[in-house]
Amino acid sequence: MTTVITHNRRRSRLSSLIDQPGGISTGIALKQAAQNLSSLEEQSLKLVEQTIQQLAALPAPDGIENLEGALNKAYALSAGIIDAAGPFAREDLCMAATNLCDLLDGSPSDQPFDWRIITVHAQSFRLLLALPLEDKATRQQVLDSLKDVLKSKLGS
Repeated sequence: MTTVITHNRRRSRLSSLIDQPGGISTGIALKQAAQNLSSLEEQSLKLVEQTIQQLAALPAPDGIENLEGALNKAYALSAGIIDAAGPFAREDLCMAATNLCDLLDGSPSDQPFDWRIITVHAQSFRLLLALPLEDKATRQQVLDSLKDVLKSKLGS
């Protein structure tokens, strides 16, 4: 003989709330999030401009002993461009900043760094900001040129 014990499970308040209709649809939530984000785009681009100015103003290190600190500052500024531009689908700025980060990462800390690379990237960031968004060919040309710098300095 087998005994079966049954009991009524109590339904949690959370599961009841989840099963009830209400709230907003995913599509509406995404649309609202995009609207909220777009209101911050101008502020983000100003931050990108300020970061580019800081990057361009970085002085070249005056010796190997100061190189690592200077490269770290440049890397942090480049990463800041990615952080500010990324949420607004500015892939061109993010790709250029990633290119600079790769160059900085791959450079040996015991050898002089060609500081002109920082200047070229800062000018490229400014150009990418100034170009109309529709000018995809010119944007791609700028990015391709920066990739050439990467290949030239680090190999593949």
